[in-house]
Amino acid sequence: MEAPHSPAPANALELTVNSPGQMGELGRRLAKILRPGDLVMLTGELGAGKTTLTRGLGEGLGVRGAVTSPTFVIARVHPSLGDGPPLVHVDAYRLGGGLDEMEDLDLDVSLPDSVIVVEWGDGKVEELSEDRLHVLIHRAVGDTTDEVREVTLRGIGERWAGADLTVLSA
Repeated sequence: MEAPHSPAPANALELTVNSPGQMGELGRRLAKILRPGDLVMLTGELGAGKTTLTRGLGEGLGVRGAVTSPTFVIARVHPSLGDGPPLVHVDAYRLGGGLDEMEDLDLDVSLPDSVIVVEWGDGKVEELSEDRLHVLIHRAVGDTTDEVREVTLRGIGERWAGADLTVLSA
């Protein structure tokens, strides 16, 4: 991964990720700064790397089970194999409504004790928590390979206001 290419606000970071392996590594590093109660929203087109990032996050958290896209089951819970928090991986792609439709998943019950990662959660889960980490993944444009992604991490709320996201670019 390359260092941030432009000055970003204290609670934001921009990275260039050059391969799926680096996307997984970003997830593993992200796991080190996450804690129970954290909500992570992932935004990106199909094939952008949301599940690859989450797979790395699951490895970093040390959870049980293969982290795969939960598109058809909507949500999967991966219990911790150690003393860390469980990972709740949600794919809200097929959910049309806002938080009302999400209530059946009981994410508000899981949130205090888990790390919750929601793919396609824009406009659907923001009301779960005033504090969240929003990860936007875009395919790089220009003279690049198909695997290059521009990733913007933006911390929202008090939890992320003083967070040092630059540790993710190491």
